[in-house]
Amino acid sequence: MTAPDDPAPLDETFECTFEFQPGWIDLTLHDGTKSEAKALATEVVNRLNPLGLEIEKSAVFDDMVERAVDLNDDVPTLAAAYYSEAGEALTNLTVDSYGDEGVARPGPDEVVPLLLQWGNAEVTGTPQITHLELAAGPAVRIQAMLKVKRMLGFGRKLTEFVKYAVFPPGMESLVVVTVTWEKIALTEQITELADEAVRTMRITPLPTGGASTSADGGTA
Repeated sequence: MTAPDDPAPLDETFECTFEFQPGWIDLTLHDGTKSEAKALATEVVNRLNPLGLEIEKSAVFDDMVERAVDLNDDVPTLAAAYYSEAGEALTNLTVDSYGDEGVARPGPDEVVPLLLQWGNAEVTGTPQITHLELAAGPAVRIQAMLKVKRMLGFGRKLTEFVKYAVFPPGMESLVVVTVTWEKIALTEQITELADEAVRTMRITPLPTGGASTSADGGTA
């Protein structure tokens, strides 16, 4: 519940688009329902090459439905996942925006500790921090390992992530792209995929109350 003295969220809308390479599947749901996820998964799975799959189409379908519902749980601006030709999901990607009315956007140094905060996990090891100039604006990139709490609180599992905090010019919002994966052996391949995707990201401010959608992106 929001306290009376909490600042109101920014009323700032924008279009976010990517030029995704083959393998990336846009899993953004507009209604967030399982039926919408099933319709999306049906369309995607029907386009797959059955000769390249190493798992049943039904398994790919089930994974895509569950993944779409999970990724859209917090209503991100955009959600996507990368699937190999064999039909295996390798990584998740989400885009979110943050900002409150009357509260200054954190700067590149201030945002680092915020990016390292996870509700169900803790960063392990030393994060890799770099500063980038993207088409969408200046950005801070953080890559690190996570120890994620398992269900029921028993044990931990290792996950890796990259977060990109983007400071779009002409906007007050902070846009954060989060990419996560569990197959640590594929880290080099996945980070290349993530970096390549984020370099194509475009953020276009829209008039307040405006909305626009794209085949390759979503709208905040």
